[in-house]
Amino acid sequence: MVELPGDKSISHRYAILAALAEGRSEIRNYSSAQDCKSTVECLRSLGVGIEASKDVVRVSGVGLRGLKAPRRALDAENSGTTMRLLAGVLAGQSFASTLTGDRSLRRRPMRRVIDPLTRMGAEIRARESEFAPLEIRGGKLQPIDYTLPVASAQLKSAILLAGLYTEGETWIEEPVRTRDHLEIALREFGAEVHHRNQAVGVRGGARLAGRGLVVPGDLSSAVFFLAAGLILPDSELVIHNVGLNPTRTAVLDFLISMGAPVRLVSVQMREGELVGDVAVRHALLSGGTISGAAVAQMIDELPMLAALGPYTEQGIEIRGAQELRVKESDRIAALAENLRKMGAQVEEFPDGLRVAGRSAGRLHGAAIEPRGDHRIAMAFAIAALGAEGETTIRDAGCVAVSFPEFFPILERVVER
Repeated sequence: MVELPGDKSISHRYAILAALAEGRSEIRNYSSAQDCKSTVECLRSLGVGIEASKDVVRVSGVGLRGLKAPRRALDAENSGTTMRLLAGVLAGQSFASTLTGDRSLRRRPMRRVIDPLTRMGAEIRARESEFAPLEIRGGKLQPIDYTLPVASAQLKSAILLAGLYTEGETWIEEPVRTRDHLEIALREFGAEVHHRNQAVGVRGGARLAGRGLVVPGDLSSAVFFLAAGLILPDSELVIHNVGLNPTRTAVLDFLISMGAPVRLVSVQMREGELVGDVAVRHALLSGGTISGAAVAQMIDELPMLAALGPYTEQGIEIRGAQELRVKESDRIAALAENLRKMGAQVEEFPDGLRVAGRSAGRLHGAAIEPRGDHRIAMAFAIAALGAEGETTIRDAGCVAVSFPEFFPILERVVER
């Protein structure tokens, strides 16, 4: 039985909403990821009282209008979620603030969040009108009806959070349904959320109420161990207490379509989120193609799925995933480079790649350069389990951004 830390996406959102609520909230199994710690530190700099011990975070909410002007720039470090979601909150404040991050985050595109928040009434200045630092002068916001130019749960969440500071309803149309953790959490805290077709709306001015919450295990982290179970001969693995939100489980459907013996056990509803155990055992996979809406639904899992390609019969092809080029690294290039180092046959495209299956030969050990990207490092640590010889992951400490316990848990899994 494997226990995983709390879901990153949910942890960010619970912490932010708890800060904007009135009263005290207790969040259990809060993610240990450095990204989620960045959110906590930014909220503290905005005057929110937060106590953190092990995996429990206690937040003394200040209400929608209770945040204070920070004394210095808010540092999101490597966390795009922190930057984009807090931009939505800061757009509705009566003070000016600056959001910055590390070198990697300052290269990631922010215009997509700047544009709708500016339309709502915020003033935002950015380097080259695109990149952090973001200088935000908030104010009285107006509700908007907005169609997302790309499928992005971070962008949707930023606009919904800004919508809390309007008089009226803010509506967001999605080209593809993305993870809905914020919508669920908003309801749990007492906001009014509506749906119509592919759109979601929030009514401004809600009084959020503090409460107790438990964060389910992170499915995106679980995927690495599901892949390990599929690769290692004679393995059987159960991952406990995993979030099974339907907007996140496309990766399980894809694995099952390739012949993976994945089972869901003890599924229950908790705080609006489906939670359960996921069981897997070793199997030979057929391979497949990921494109269209599935790309947005599995964006965080694509590196691990690509690295599974050499262990499948027909290989794995990913298309329409140009968004991978502007993550913590150029993930398409990083995957192609490191898979080739291990002996895989890879064809790289502007929007994805094709990884040949096992008929192209067995992988061999290599020195992997993850380019400071946590998901690349973890994907190749798993791919190395079935390779001949030793694999070295350079800068392996980058996994702390999302999953500090990754290597200790992997060691225990392999030893069983």
